[in-house]
Amino acid sequence: MGKDFQHENPLNWKWGIIYFNKADSRVLVPKRHKMLGWTFNFAHPISYVILALIFATVYLLRTLNK
Repeated sequence: MGKDFQHENPLNWKWGIIYFNKADSRVLVPKRHKMLGWTFNFAHPISYVILALIFATVYLLRTLNK
């Protein structure tokens, strides 16, 4: 069973699209429909850091290219 059992539990998906599971230590998890790629586990604090870094990089690159 393991982590994939928790991944399949609909209670770990907010609004059906946001994965939030404190018991799952993974930062990146497959989406509910695995063919669509990966998503963040928003119960893991590192996911917010990575997301902030992505937005900061895009903002910085956009600002420098003006």
